[in-house]
Formats: sequence, structure tokens, C-alpha cells
Amino acid sequence: MLPIPFLISIFLAFFASFLSLPWLIRYLRRIGLTVKDQHKEGFPLVPLSGGISVFIGFMAGIMSFIFFFTFLFPNETWLTSSSLTLLFASILTIFIIMFIGFIDDLLITKSHIASAGLRQWQKPLLTLIAAIPLMVVNAGTSHLLVPFVGRVEFGLIYPLLLVPLGVLGAANMVNLFAGFNGLESGLGIIYLTSLGSYAYFHGRIIAAIIAFVTLAALLAFYFFNRYPAKILPGDSLTYLLGAVLASIAIIGNLEKATLIVSIPFFLEFFLKLRGKFQKKTVGTLQDGKIVSRYDHVYSLPHFFMRKPQYTERQIVSFMFLIELVFALLIWVV
Repeated sequence: MLPIPFLISIFLAFFASFLSLPWLIRYLRRIGLTVKDQHKEGFPLVPLSGGISVFIGFMAGIMSFIFFFTFLFPNETWLTSSSLTLLFASILTIFIIMFIGFIDDLLITKSHIASAGLRQWQKPLLTLIAAIPLMVVNAGTSHLLVPFVGRVEFGLIYPLLLVPLGVLGAANMVNLFAGFNGLESGLGIIYLTSLGSYAYFHGRIIAAIIAFVTLAALLAFYFFNRYPAKILPGDSLTYLLGAVLASIAIIGNLEKATLIVSIPFFLEFFLKLRGKFQKKTVGTLQDGKIVSRYDHVYSLPHFFMRKPQYTERQIVSFMFLIELVFALLIWVV
């Protein structure tokens, strides 16, 4: 059972995100930040950039957590000065990367088919900037267990090279799954539930609270993002989730567990690489079923789209099952 301050922080994260969403949806519509939902008849315009609401919930949860252990439970050892430094570094990294994603979302094509996005060279450069807070506080442990090699001491290579590469990779990999209502947020709910529980069970309290407050805010968002979506995540959310994953891995020294839950994203990367990152995950609608635009598989959802056999909801459910397998695998490997 989680301590009461943990639970209150988690509930506050949920309600802050949930209450902000109706306002955010209206605001995004007002400024024209909408894209076409490509798996619906008539391609209705849906607001983009739901990561803002998740970040609002995240901040409400984290700030209340810090308040409780600063003023109400000052003698608890969960929030030391060093862990507080790591927590604030993570907050800054997550904010910077969410803001970068929001800027990316703002660049909408005139046809409203999708976000035009930042240029390819701009994304990794800006994402690396977001890693600086974790680098300068020397977050994480520089000795890692490398498969088939054993424990390796990386020294300065860890904060100066591996940390920025981790943030860069995580931020961009979560973005690989896009185009289906509830997919990115639902996957996030699954892997954050498993990682948060795993971190708490192993005493990685700061990593656990980052996972749990993000999970709570993401649950609130999912109610609006599930089929039929009232709001889409956009890069502001996918980048945020990537930064959260990187923070959990680095601060909690949970690189192995994070890599395992990320295996579906690695598979997606190689499938996208097969199509030279030119093939889209989204398909076309035929009598309520989704069918791929291609003869070959260039994305994990394409396995279920080779024929007009499954609905959008069913394809998303299949993807949830795949992620659930790897989310549970961290407990036995």
C-alpha cells in the first residue's frame, strides 16, 4: 500500500489533468490547432497537443509530493536534498521536452492532415538540450550491467554521452506509434504502471513518484483520447512520455527494466527503418475496418491491417496486449 501522501499526490495529478482538459480542448479549437482524424468517416478535425494537460497534472502531483515531504513529513528519508535535486532536474527535462513537442505541434499543415513538424535536424538538437539538467547533476549510476559482459564502469561517459542519448532515444521512440485513438496514451498507462510498481518495490522512490503521477495524469487524458478521441496527444505528449521514461531509467537506475518495456518501440523502429521512415502507420477506412496502404509490413499495427478485418479499437487492443507482455516481463527477467 502506498503512503497517504503518495496517494494524495497521485489523485491531485489525475484531477488537475482531468479538469484542465475541457478547457484545453476548447482553447486548441479556438486557435485552430486541430488535425484530421484519419480513421473516421469525413476526417473530423480533432484538437492536437494533449501533452499540455498531462504536464499540468504531472506538476500538480509532483509539487504536492514535494510539499508534503517538506512541510508535513520533514523527518521522512524519502526526500533528501540529493533526491530533491534529481527530482527538479527531471522536472526541468520533462518541461523542456514537452515544450519542444508543443512547438512541433504548432506547425500544422494547411490541409490539417498532420503537424508539419520541426525539421529533422532540429528535433535531435533540441531534444539534446532537454537532457542538460540530468547531465549537470550527474544523475544516475555510472556502472551498468551489460549483457554477456558484466558490470561496466562508464565514468563520465555515462552523464556526458549515455544520458543525452537515452533522453534523445526515448523522446523520439514514443513518437513512433501515432495515428490511432488512445494508442500512445494507453501504451503509456501499461508501461508506467509496471515501471512505477517495479521502482517502488525496489525502493526507487523518486522514480516511482515520477511514474505514478504521470500515470495518473495520463489516465485522465485517456478518457478524452480513447475512441472516439476528443483530443490527440501530439508530440507534446509523446516527447513528455519519452522524457519520463528516460528519467525513470536514469534516476531509478532501472535501465534494464525500461529497455524491456520499450521493446515494442524498438521493433517499431526497425520496421519503420525498413520503409526508410517514409511509410505511415495509419491506414485507410473500409466499411469500418482499417486496412494498410502497403503490401508489406512497415509498422507493428500493419500486422493487423493487411486485410480490412479489424476496427481501430481492435487494433489498439492488440497493441495493448503486446505491450502488456513486455511490461510484465520485467518482473521475471
